[in-house]
Amino acid sequence: MNTFAPSDTTEAQDICALPLARRLAAMLNRDPGLLGQGGPLPRGWHVMLFNTPTLQSQLRHDGAASLGIALPELGLPRLMLGGRQARFNGDIPLGTAVRRETRQGGVQIKQGRSGRFALVKIEHRIFVAQGQEPAVVETQDYILREGSAAKPAATAAPIVAPTKAQDQPADASMTITPDEALLFRYSAITDNPHRIHYDLAYAIEAEGYPALVVNGSIPAMFLLELFRQAARREPTAFTSRNVAPMFCGRQLHLNARQEGSSWRLWAQDDQGNTTFDAHAT
Repeated sequence: MNTFAPSDTTEAQDICALPLARRLAAMLNRDPGLLGQGGPLPRGWHVMLFNTPTLQSQLRHDGAASLGIALPELGLPRLMLGGRQARFNGDIPLGTAVRRETRQGGVQIKQGRSGRFALVKIEHRIFVAQGQEPAVVETQDYILREGSAAKPAATAAPIVAPTKAQDQPADASMTITPDEALLFRYSAITDNPHRIHYDLAYAIEAEGYPALVVNGSIPAMFLLELFRQAARREPTAFTSRNVAPMFCGRQLHLNARQEGSSWRLWAQDDQGNTTFDAHAT
């Protein structure tokens, strides 16, 4: 069941701060001076907003901060973002006050390649100032996983097996190599203290990864930039799925291809596996 109960709604307030948007622009190699007070926040950059201040003593063992709503206690200690589905009904002006309504949807318990896991849906509705209609409606799919008995340098199995990219050409492409500095800057901008992005010993010994894990939203941010350059417009909707872990220091090949009125956006690792899949309209 994936319905969202109004009685479970929580509300948060924030400011769409120009300095923070300029930091995100700089991280993306975009001229921060082109953003000005009152101008529109590039669509998809709302990830910099509403990052709930979490007391240090209340961080999860994996370092994850509060999501703005209490997650169910299922005995599954490892948290990761599986995907997003966002609809953009309007723009958020830089410098304006914003509020967010958050609701939790259904919880599904499943069995995957790496053991038992749960899918938890969370819906966010972002309003500009006192607006009655949301500028952004986004559903996030979170995955709660079992604790890992991994040994150092083991490779954690993904929830979904990675696939080789289709032999179809991209209309636009670029390559990035996420390093520690990029992971640090993005985690700082979004106030994300999840340990797999900065604590190498934890990532290897506790989670079973071979290296630091790239934040799933990093390829999303660069792919949205690629979309803007290729489509010459802002998206009206963006859906994404984290297919497999992406690792620090390894190349990511980012691609965009027009398919009718929409665009397919995807990332491949240095082995040719699709690790991130998205669509924009």
